[in-house]
Order: sequence, then C-alpha cells, then structure tokens
Amino acid sequence: MLFEVWAPRAGSVGLRLRGEPRVMERDPGRDGWWTAEAEASDGDRYGFVLDEGDGEGEGEGDDRADGGVRVLPDPRSRRQPDGPDGESAVVDHTRFEWRSERPGHRLQDAVLYELHVGTYTPQGTFDAAAARLGHLAELGVTHVSLMPVCPFPGTHGWGYDGVSLWAVHEPYGGPVGLKRFVDTAHGLGLAVLLDVVHNHLGPSGNHLPAFGPYFTDTHHTPWGAAVNLDAPGSDEVRAYLLGSALAWLRDYRLDGLRLDAVHALADGRALTYLEELSAATDALAAELGHPLPLIAESDRNDPRDTTPRPRGGIGLHAQWNDDFHHALHTALTGESQGYYADFARAPLAALARTMTGVFFHDGTYSAFRGRTHGRPVDIARTPAHRFVGYAQTHDQIGNRARGDRLAAALSPGLLACAAALVLTGPFTPMLFMGEEWGARTPWQFFTDHTDPELADAVRDGRRREFAAHGWTADEVPDPQDPATRDRSCLDWDEAAQEPHARLHAWYRELIALRRSLPDLTDPDLASVRTAHDEQGCWLAYRRGDLRIAVNLGGKPAGIPLGGGRAGAGRVVAAWEPVESPGDDGLLHLPPESCVVLAGS
Repeated sequence: MLFEVWAPRAGSVGLRLRGEPRVMERDPGRDGWWTAEAEASDGDRYGFVLDEGDGEGEGEGDDRADGGVRVLPDPRSRRQPDGPDGESAVVDHTRFEWRSERPGHRLQDAVLYELHVGTYTPQGTFDAAAARLGHLAELGVTHVSLMPVCPFPGTHGWGYDGVSLWAVHEPYGGPVGLKRFVDTAHGLGLAVLLDVVHNHLGPSGNHLPAFGPYFTDTHHTPWGAAVNLDAPGSDEVRAYLLGSALAWLRDYRLDGLRLDAVHALADGRALTYLEELSAATDALAAELGHPLPLIAESDRNDPRDTTPRPRGGIGLHAQWNDDFHHALHTALTGESQGYYADFARAPLAALARTMTGVFFHDGTYSAFRGRTHGRPVDIARTPAHRFVGYAQTHDQIGNRARGDRLAAALSPGLLACAAALVLTGPFTPMLFMGEEWGARTPWQFFTDHTDPELADAVRDGRRREFAAHGWTADEVPDPQDPATRDRSCLDWDEAAQEPHARLHAWYRELIALRRSLPDLTDPDLASVRTAHDEQGCWLAYRRGDLRIAVNLGGKPAGIPLGGGRAGAGRVVAAWEPVESPGDDGLLHLPPESCVVLAGS
C-alpha cells in the first residue's frame, strides 16, 4: 500500500504504522510530497511524524503522542477511530458489498429533506437513521440531504466544526455506517446528498497547518485565516478539497453535495475553485451516468453561481434561496428583527417578488446591510429548479436563541399554508426533518467540545450574541449541556398524534401532487403569475393550469381569480373544505387555509 502526504516545509517525514516507525522518501515527481510503501490492512492505525522544522504553525488541540514522538493524523485520513486528534486508520473501500443502485433522480423532480444524523433519532447513528428512511420514502421525498458528517470533537454537534475532510464521524458509525445508510436509502429509491464545509475547519483537532500552507492570512474570515485558495501553495490545497469532494461521490456513492457558505470562499484566481469543482463533478457524473448536483449556500444573491460555465457562470447546479425563506417567514410570523426587517414592510409583496424573480434583493437597497445587494436573475434563461425553496432549515431554526420551530408559534393551518407555498411553488422544495408533521421539539445549537477553554468560549459567545437582542443568559440554552442536544432529537411519537398526523397527511398529498401534475415542476419562471392583498392577508399564484391560493389571515378571504377559462375550477387539494369558484371567479377561502385548483 502506498502512504503519501504533502508536507512541503518538512525536512523529513516519518510514517508510524501499527506503532512501528518507517522512513518516507521525497517524491521526485511531485514537489513537497513524501511517500512510503508498506503492507497494511483495513483498520491498521497509522500517522505521520514531521521533523521539528515542519511548518510555520501547528495544528490546534492536543496531538496524539507515542513514546514522546508527535504522531499526526493523515490529512487525507479515511477514518479517525479515536477522534480528530487520534491516529488514522486504513480503510479498504472494496470490502463493502453494495446491494443497491443509485436512483438517478433529476433535480427538476426533487423534493429535498435536510437531516441531521445526530438528532434524527435519539440514538444518533447512521443505522438508527437508516431504520427510519422508510418514512421518507412513503412521504415522497427524493433526496436526503445529510448535514456534515466529518469528524469533530466529542460525540454531538452540528458538524460545521469538522476536520479530516475525507473521514466520517466515528460516533455516527464511521465509514461503514455511512455506506450502510446510503445503500439502504438507494434501496428505497432515495438519493443522498452530503453537506460539505470547505470554507473553514473546526477550531479543535485541525492539524493541517502543521503539514503545509492550507490556510492563508491573505484573506480573513469570521473563523480566522482563510482556506488557501489563491496564495502560494493553493494548487495542492485545491486538489485536497477536490479530492475530498470526489471521494464522497465515488467511495460512498453519494448523489451530490451541498456546499456550505460559498460566499466565504476567498478566491481571487481567474479560474475559481468552485468552477474547478463544478467541472470535475460534471465529468464524474458523465462517467457514472448519474446526475451529481452541487447545491450552494450563498449570501451573494448572485445568479452567476448557478449559471452554466459555457455561459460564463460558475456552473453550480442549484443554490439555497434565503430571500424566499425570509419573505415567507415574515408573512407567517410577522417578525421584523434583523434581516427580516427588509421583508416586513410588505411581506406578501416580498413573497410574490421572490416567487417570480427569485431574489428580493436583486440590486436593491438592503437596510439590514446598509447597502445595495444582489443581482437580477435572467428568468427567461434560468430554470426554476436551480433555486431551493424552504420554510425551515437547520440555520433558520438553530440560529434562533431557543431553536424554536415554526410549529412552536403557528397554527396547523398556517403550517399547512407554508407547506403549500414550498411544495407547489416554483423552486426545488426542501423540508427540515420533522417539519412534515409540525414537530414541536426545538432544534438548538449544541456542541461537545473536549477543550474546556473552547467550550467556555463558545458558551459565552452564544450568550453575548443574544444578550444584544434582549435575551438573558438563562434563556439561551447551554450548547455544552447534553440536555440541549437531547431536547433537539425528534419525537417520533408525535407523528401519529393530532394535529401532527393531519399535517403529515397534507405533506404527503402535496408531494404526490408534485409528482402527478407536471405544472408543479415546470422550470419556466417567466410563466409564474401572482396576485396578493396585504390587508386581506392572501396570496394566489398560477402555475400552468393550476391556481394555488393561501389565506394567512384570521378571517375568510374573497380572492378574485377571474371568471371563465382564465379562472380556476376544480378543487384538487384543500386544507379546509372549500367550494370551487363560481362564474365570477371569486374564491371564498377560510381563515388560515390553502387550496390547489385546476383550471376548468
């Protein structure tokens, strides 16, 4: 077996395999690389020993020591049995016997479902989550979007402070556990996406700086020095990230990636890292004969992210649309703090704007930012499925002080309206786990840092953040308290109880409609038509021969849909009993309810 590592600053590098030292030689064909051949089997522990002149910085956290010698984990480690600071372990990917084929769903037909392995079940493992995947197949979901699974300190956390970008968090079940999960999902017809974080690494267990210039002070981010995408040495750093991304898609048969906060990737090169990643992923998809979508989280409101590369764009396949979320959240809740302020002046107008033009801020002034923001989407050339629409995500719930979901404050009727707007709207819909039955368990910010100073810093920082908004320390859950994670686990008994069971049935009905009615997956954004009344608290929109109307107010609403052929006749689905519009085209919609109608 070939062991190799990039350590351009090292005077010498040693391999420690099964506790025995071995010499590594410089690779004459690759500058900065060291290699050694040795017999090794699946599960064998190993690490690297660098000379004392090995770099300008050292990895943070405690290093594993063996006889007084610092043994560092492999930057490309496929497994960290003892956590980020332990030795690496060999993984033989050929040992796993795959039983199921990739389902090959198109993004245009997708219904995404964001899932956190550590709280989807109380057990918090891949196997426990896999046992619940039948629920998603029955619901009609097409893609399970896993939150990050790279190793991080402790047992429980969100995963966005992960390190070892080629490895799998051991408490979840490690590499084999992830493969079993993916294989089970594929057997049920579910594709699996993975959230990957390339814009920063966790503050603890990050040993990359000991090996080379993986980070640069050329740019600064909220997490400190930026990942090195454009400074000296960045060719190898890009190759490291690209290799990690492709390894998830090849070795674990994942069906695509969600890219965290791409706006935080500081990259001044003419050919950006994201374009390289897009090209490499498209090439792999062509080789495998299966779609492998890249879905970005981006705060830029820049349609170039999803514009194809031949047209001068970056070439990502879709991006989250926070503007749609913010407008919807404001219309449902009336909240106006923080970034919701821009949408609160006329929330239904804002919602209508996003449903026809994608971004609310498309070159307009944002009072929250104190500047203009965004760029218009060419709706005539951009398919609607390139944007993901949602009412809730891990961010939009977990970054609230108490991690409260919409169900904590809204009636079942308003939750049903939110579902209708997401699942019959123009964008690729995404649900957050438990949303489909109106789960009332919170989803709070939790960590399990093993470094006491870091744990205190995270706890104090969280409390300071919300103190500025009037929350006391006692009102903000302690991220390090195990009870915070436990409160965030789904209560599966809820789904069979009312009013949850009724809402669950509504989600199933809407997803089934999305599959059976082509108008609901029509990619033509230019064909979407909307009407709304801020005072009447209603919004209606047209998708082909379908009309969808929601009444968010506490009183009945009379909604003019137009008479004759321009009107809408047959009720296809309704949250509350409702009669079809008469010849005058007036729809009488009960309070806090919604309806889908087909043209007569």
